[in-house]
Amino acid sequence: MSLRHGLLGLLAEGPASGYDLARRFEEALGPVWPAQHPKIYAELSRLADAGMIEVDSRGPRGRKAYRITDTGLAEVRRWLAEGDVDHTLRSESALRSFFFWLMEPGELREHLRREQRFFAETAALARTYAAAKDRGDFGDSMQTKSMRVALEAAIQMYQALADWADWAQTVPPAVANGDRPGEATDAASASPGPEGSAAAG
Repeated sequence: MSLRHGLLGLLAEGPASGYDLARRFEEALGPVWPAQHPKIYAELSRLADAGMIEVDSRGPRGRKAYRITDTGLAEVRRWLAEGDVDHTLRSESALRSFFFWLMEPGELREHLRREQRFFAETAALARTYAAAKDRGDFGDSMQTKSMRVALEAAIQMYQALADWADWAQTVPPAVANGDRPGEATDAASASPGPEGSAAAG
């Protein structure tokens, strides 16, 4: 997915300003495709130059609301229907995992606990929205039904990542030699030092 097509898809819902679109990206698409405000405004300018959107209204302080044109609607529909999909996933969590061996086991386990909490909480939030849609709180339009399908993808992806972070705490390099978390530390603290060895002898 590109920022361009995300903006066109949101504008297919109705006219919106750059601020409105940035907020919608954060609320609806943030978990799967975050976008920074400057990039959104820059892309809106390019879409306008390409004739895919046009100014719908103007407000105070230069605020402009855009609407999608027939050209823009045709482009987003072409993108949705095309066979080739970019399946590239960018995840800093996954990238970091390649280098977990550089961390101390205790430090790594704490990092993974934070990751697990974040992923589980994000999945839980998506479940809350999904439950509201299932109750009919947002109506039963095709737009709402599509959002429900997208929410299910977010739920399953973030729950899978939460399970991954939970599992990763139980295997090397988060634990030494396959020991359970804390076992190596506990064993080291229980081992007698030089004085204890002498006393034992």
